[in-house]
Amino acid sequence: MRGYTAEQTLSYARSWFDESVPDAAARLWPFAQTGGEGSMAALWRDGRGRVRIVHLGSGSGSMMTCVLANDAVDFLRLLAIGYREICWNEEFGAPPEPWDADHEIVNVPYRDWLHRTFGVTAPATGLEIVAEPAEMGDEDTTDPFCRWVDGKEA
Repeated sequence: MRGYTAEQTLSYARSWFDESVPDAAARLWPFAQTGGEGSMAALWRDGRGRVRIVHLGSGSGSMMTCVLANDAVDFLRLLAIGYREICWNEEFGAPPEPWDADHEIVNVPYRDWLHRTFGVTAPATGLEIVAEPAEMGDEDTTDPFCRWVDGKEA
């Protein structure tokens, strides 16, 4: 994880939106790569001023463009599930593939910390947190971030 500077955020927003969304850099702050193909997680301030964690697919790999979590704790819970990457929406309907031959639960110390610190557990699948893992250009989506990216929502 590494947060973008203001200049990097502006450059990223321009590459994603051109000039079609003039306030994109003021409403997005990329802070983590979600997949090896270049997808990113970002903080997004929606039209009502609420800050959520969103996914911006790379377009050359992941097309997922949606709200990943409505708050930081749910984002931490999503990470605790143990997906190798969190950029593939088609994987969110199932538990992650085992990381080793013993099929042990991944992230045990992290999951324990999450429970001790916030009183929450990791869900079995990503769909328990990412309600609608929409993709770029999804005409029928109700996901507010995807709708904003597509110019359908302020």
